[in-house]
Amino acid sequence: MTSNSFKLAPSILSADFGDLRTALGYCKDGGAHWIHIDVMDNQFVPNLTIGPPVVQSLRPYTEKFLDVHMMVIEPEKLVEPFARAGADGITFHIEAANDPPAVIDLIRSTGKQVGISLKPGTPLSTIEPYLDQVDLVLIMSVDPGFGGQGYLPGSTARIAELKARLDEMCLERVIIEVDGGVKLNNAREIIAAGGDVLVAGSAVFGVQDPIQTIKDFYTV
Repeated sequence: MTSNSFKLAPSILSADFGDLRTALGYCKDGGAHWIHIDVMDNQFVPNLTIGPPVVQSLRPYTEKFLDVHMMVIEPEKLVEPFARAGADGITFHIEAANDPPAVIDLIRSTGKQVGISLKPGTPLSTIEPYLDQVDLVLIMSVDPGFGGQGYLPGSTARIAELKARLDEMCLERVIIEVDGGVKLNNAREIIAAGGDVLVAGSAVFGVQDPIQTIKDFYTV
């Protein structure tokens, strides 16, 4: 993949929650492909963020792909509410699912893109049985819960390992998304390892000119 063919997914977790429409405007004007929505329940991770009503409120104001990342226990309970709210893709954590195939089937039944994610300490082997059933794998390159963390050493090798395994399984169609510590200075490395979608939160919304920063990501 060339560096200009990846997709950037700014995470609104790092945006001003009192003015999310402005954040959507930054994403539009900067040319970001996706908008990443971090859903946390204060149980699976130690933070509480966004629910379906917020996604429903945002949906009329953007045509961008709404990428919902559920960091929640019992993910099956929130699949249909987020689908109805307007999510385009729904990703759940392998560590939170008692019956991963059932969650995958449920997301698929809503017509949404199916994603599976895992924490940095979870072996890639835990998701291997499901790789042919999903559209996307989200690699966490920080411990989930809060934005603004640094990119964990070893994440790039983990991305490359996943990419190689997908190639071996003839699953090049499966998207690799990378979330955590993504910055302008490591984006090229992540893309070269196999990252197709890069989630960037504070790197976009924590700077003076988010629009230009989004554009800069597409020139790395």
